[in-house]
Amino acid sequence: MFAAPPVLETTVFATIPKSPKAGTSAWFDMQPGMPPTLGSFIEGPSFDRAGNLWIVDIPYGRLFRIGPDGDVSLALEYDGWPNGLKFHRDGRAFIADNKHGIMVFDPATGAIAPHLARGHMERFKGLNDLLFASNGDLYFTDQGDSGLQDPSGRLYRLRADGPLEIVLDGLPSPNGLVLSLDEKTLYLCVTRDNAVWRVPLMPGAPPTKVGAFIRLSGGVGPDGIAIDEAGNLAVCHPGLGSVWLFSPVGEPLYRIKSQTGPVTTNCAYGGAGGKALFITESITGTVLQAQLPVAGKAMFSHT
Repeated sequence: MFAAPPVLETTVFATIPKSPKAGTSAWFDMQPGMPPTLGSFIEGPSFDRAGNLWIVDIPYGRLFRIGPDGDVSLALEYDGWPNGLKFHRDGRAFIADNKHGIMVFDPATGAIAPHLARGHMERFKGLNDLLFASNGDLYFTDQGDSGLQDPSGRLYRLRADGPLEIVLDGLPSPNGLVLSLDEKTLYLCVTRDNAVWRVPLMPGAPPTKVGAFIRLSGGVGPDGIAIDEAGNLAVCHPGLGSVWLFSPVGEPLYRIKSQTGPVTTNCAYGGAGGKALFITESITGTVLQAQLPVAGKAMFSHT
């Protein structure tokens, strides 16, 4: 155990308008204790090359573009439950959709289309988050309703040249994920285990010696995760209204506290110099920001 780390405060960067369809999404029926009358539940922050921040609204199938000045515009509304979002180098947005699998959205045309609807011959349980490696491989988590009562979640890798591989199965709620700076390790938020797992990636072989790297307490377990240029991990902890910043060896450096609601689900680095951390607080529909001392690691889309 460690002493409580210093606290960094947040400010509100943007607020997402409520959907006029509030109270009509079946997505809320699968969320224990979640009031179905919420007008949004935002997630999946990711920056495009023009400096716009994109986020998703899961229950109402909406994608929002937020300009550098905090101006919010609705870019798309479709019949889906988008969760994670990451940009490809070619400018397209790849979306982990809980209802449909991997979807691809082209901001230039406004078109969205299925990319991968099944894991081989079986349907996905419900995709959650995704990440591009530097070689274009796409890692994504299939969470569904898995948990300690049903450890059946999976971590997949879709190779840039086509093949789909199961990297890990038997997971109790795999969620956010990030690669280490050298890409030899994948850090995986396993929500219902309330832990961040370390997954060594072995060339040409399945991972070995997978273990818990960081254990949390309280809340509902870690959700989204991001990494900076020094290898520090920003771990979102819904329920505690916090994002924890951990060193590369797992020491807590800062607690970044929400000034709005308690459900801090995901985060992304951006802004001038890349040292601002943008955080989705899903209950209030607010995007928070905090200034950090180290810039975020450049994403695949920006390299």
